[in-house]
Amino acid sequence: MPNVSLAVRNLVALALRRASRAAGRLSPRKPLARARLRAERRREQQTSRAVEERALADIAALADTPGPIVVGPWLSEVGYEALYWVPFVRWICAEHGIAPERVVAVSRGGVSSWYADIAQRYVDIFDVMPADEFATRNRERIAAEAGGQKQMGPGPLDADILQRAGLSAYPLCHPSFMYRLFRQFWTGNRSVESVLQRLRFAPPAANTRVPLPPLPQRFAAVKLYTGQALPDSDVNRSLLRSWIQRVAEDLPVVLLDSPAFIDEHADFAFDGSRVTTLGGVMTPANNLGVQTEVVRRAQTFLSTCGGLAWLAPMMGVPTSALYSDDRFLATHLYLARQVYRRMPDAGTFAAVDLRGVDVMRAPARVG
Repeated sequence: MPNVSLAVRNLVALALRRASRAAGRLSPRKPLARARLRAERRREQQTSRAVEERALADIAALADTPGPIVVGPWLSEVGYEALYWVPFVRWICAEHGIAPERVVAVSRGGVSSWYADIAQRYVDIFDVMPADEFATRNRERIAAEAGGQKQMGPGPLDADILQRAGLSAYPLCHPSFMYRLFRQFWTGNRSVESVLQRLRFAPPAANTRVPLPPLPQRFAAVKLYTGQALPDSDVNRSLLRSWIQRVAEDLPVVLLDSPAFIDEHADFAFDGSRVTTLGGVMTPANNLGVQTEVVRRAQTFLSTCGGLAWLAPMMGVPTSALYSDDRFLATHLYLARQVYRRMPDAGTFAAVDLRGVDVMRAPARVG
């Protein structure tokens, strides 16, 4: 009998648990919660679409203004400028029939060639503001925006640059237009096609005015720096050093070492008999222009994933983009691969996860 009583109690308990679960499924609270979530998502989507529509309306109104239009000033990451901002400005100009004669581009580092087909005039920030002052004030801007580099609206630094450049009176095509339109793509809520339809890609024009040192006839250009994609660590330094040594067995290596610390990135240091640097050639005002032309002449480009790694394939240069942390790369990698597939003369693009590299084996031949 005790066993029978225990069995009965167990059956009763099981029946009560099942009844409780069924009651939970039938409870009006869950449908109400789901309905609230759906309503919240709809409100978020409506808000996002309103922001995007407002940005498009602002762009159309800007295009209808007479006279010069200022594009920029660009204060943010090099990679976003190469992969999104310049192609976005190119789309705006094509979509609204804005002639290059009307456009004044404002950026930094000597990137006039990036804008050559869309802006007749280029103003470099470092020609109107010392690099150390810009670095300090840009860090202050980023800190004020909770650590984000994204330019969500014109601020005091933008205004000061434009005032010093004598451009304050002109209508402004600010990078915030782009961030407002593409933000939902970067957070995974829009398709890649929604962004590609508002981007126009082309290789930057050759710039024969930038100073270049004597370069090997054939060489590998290398730009490896610390950042979110490639943190500074003993493991990464060891892997990169081994990689560069093996690359140098095939081709001389030209390091694109930056002349000044003007952002949060620092170059990894390498040396060797077949490794040379661009020391003494680059200045803050020309460094990106010089690097662009060196990459253009290279047989291959090895880089941290980001920055100039997005630009090199557009110039037909085979590119290996290295990373060890891809948490912030997924959407950019997906879009970049779509872009290069659609550009008939694009160089090959390989994104390489250092975590999967066997340091005892040489990388693929690069010659």
